Order: sequence, then C-alpha cells, then structure tokens
Amino acid sequence: QVQLAESGGGMVQAGGSLTLSCAASGHTFSTYFMAWFRQPPGKEREFVAAITGNGGGTRYADSVKGRFTISRDNAKNMVYLQMSILKPEDTAVYSCAASSRPMFIGNWYQAGGRYDYWGQGTQVTVSS
Repeated sequence: QVQLAESGGGMVQAGGSLTLSCAASGHTFSTYFMAWFRQPPGKEREFVAAITGNGGGTRYADSVKGRFTISRDNAKNMVYLQMSILKPEDTAVYSCAASSRPMFIGNWYQAGGRYDYWGQGTQVTVSS
C-alpha cells in the first residue's frame, strides 16, 4: 500500500514557475513508477510526466515538454514536478500517481487507469 500526498500548488502569473511535490509512504518507494497527471476545469484528466523507479527514464506530454521537469528523491520518498514558463492552459488540479508495474510499454504510462495509487491533488492556477 502506498499513500501519496501532493503539495506546492497555488496561483501564479503566466510566465512564472512553480514546483509541486509528492510525498509517498512505504519502504519500497524506489520500486514504483511515478507520474503526474492533471485535470483542467471541465476537461478530462491528462498525462503530464512520468519517471522510472531509479529516475533514469522520463516521459513528458508534448504540451509541457521543455517547460516541466519530473524528478524524484528515493531517499526522501519524494517526487517533484518543476514547472516553468507557465501558461493559463496549465491551470488544473495536479495529481501524482504510482504504479508497481513497468510502464514504459507502448503508451501505458499515459493511461491513468493503469496506476495503482493516487494522491488527492493540488490546484495550480495560472493567471494571464
């Protein structure tokens, strides 16, 4: 069982930066594939970024590539999402998710339904 808790959300002006954190419980955190998803207001949840258990592999949605960076600190059971050059369309509830399975198989990592555990989410609002 893994419990996830996001923090770091807030309101920021367009062009600004924000870093989200996801704290995970459990002693086997390094074995979990981690990802960030977001759900904009009135829209479906969408994939943002993903990272392998050892941090050696990452994937990003095209919409955030070059602006967002996912990272993890397994010693602290933490996953981070550094967001820069934020745009109003980045406004959403951001959630972290964990999977006990390898996810870089085709587009599996983009499918929220394949993740085992989810956090409650943190709101990010980007004003123009």
